[in-house]
Amino acid sequence: MRKHLAVLLVCMFVVMIGFGITLPVLPFYVERLALQEGASPRAVVLHVAFLTGVYSLMQLIFAPLWGRWSDRIGRRPLILLGIAGYVVAQVMFGVSTSLWLLYVARVGGGILSSATLPVSAAYVADMTTARQRSRGMAWLGTAASLGVVVGPAVGGLLATRDWHLRWSTEHLKVDSFSIPFFAAALLGLLTMLAALRWLPESLHDRPTNPIQAGPSRQQSPDWPVLLRSLAPLLLLTLAAQFALTMFEGTVALFAQAKFAFGPTGVAYVFVLCGLVMAVFQIGVVGVLADKVSEMKQIGVGFAMLGAGIALLAIANTPPLVFAFVGLLSLGMAFIAPNVSALVSKRGGEQQAGASLGLQNAANSLGQSMGPLLGGLLLLWQLNAPYLLTGGLLIAIAAVIAGKGLAARRTRRDGC
Repeated sequence: MRKHLAVLLVCMFVVMIGFGITLPVLPFYVERLALQEGASPRAVVLHVAFLTGVYSLMQLIFAPLWGRWSDRIGRRPLILLGIAGYVVAQVMFGVSTSLWLLYVARVGGGILSSATLPVSAAYVADMTTARQRSRGMAWLGTAASLGVVVGPAVGGLLATRDWHLRWSTEHLKVDSFSIPFFAAALLGLLTMLAALRWLPESLHDRPTNPIQAGPSRQQSPDWPVLLRSLAPLLLLTLAAQFALTMFEGTVALFAQAKFAFGPTGVAYVFVLCGLVMAVFQIGVVGVLADKVSEMKQIGVGFAMLGAGIALLAIANTPPLVFAFVGLLSLGMAFIAPNVSALVSKRGGEQQAGASLGLQNAANSLGQSMGPLLGGLLLLWQLNAPYLLTGGLLIAIAAVIAGKGLAARRTRRDGC
């Protein structure tokens, strides 16, 4: 089992490298193509925003479908499909000569690669017991976080080197900007081959004959009931992802305005954020999995995330910025794996894919809203996104703590 989970974690790591590679490269790539087509500087900014948002939009729409389909046909085929879609999208990015090709690549990549995260989480749920679930989700989150750390570094390094590569046709072009995307595609292809060889199906009890399948496999989930059951956890997912992507989408402008951070300083912020999340999801959350309930860890996480974001508004030196970024990242490390573990438990083993697909849709909705609302608040007042978002998260932590105290008092009175 450990070997199979290791292969899955490598798959997630590589896919997130590809996502991270686009972070430093995409704006410059879009700018070059847009200016070649006569777009204004304002239009360039809009294209970057739309190309970023359309990816999350496709995940919002398709992640629940992939999750549910994985409950029917198995995890392995959809994980392989997600990796294949990721490879094709990276190649299309690398050879694009126009904005419309970038949009096609981004939409197609968002549709297909959105299968990877919810189905991988369902795979972990299949391969772990209820007691192991939080630790397994922590490992999955760590693999994703490390990919986001490595991706921007690889993308920036490969894009800035002069490879003296030039080849073009009427519709396709390959040059030094293409190298990061080709490197990501090659890694994805190797990962897909490894998954074909070493990643077995996790739904061992899935019937081979659909006619003989039990009703739990063949009936569609009762979506209203499932949504009502998962609604509190989906709202927590939405709030956490909104806060994280609000920070990620505004921190460059915020740090530049307050501390004159350049691209290198902002890169250090992202690396620190990813490293803290990666290390502590295993080092702390994994250790606490058998000792502290998921909900208590989530409450502590929201308090840390909210405090870290709010304190950024009053930071007056770069060291304080990094300290508060570390605090908010630690909070997110407590939240993400524990919420995923609770979603898979509450949804039930037969609907793990559908449940985690819904959670991924909530993730995508938060990822779409965070940068947009954060940017609007930033235009209004520099500290507004951080103070308002931090206050919201601390209020959520207080509600979680209050419900925990009420439940403890009820159990005590019942005894």
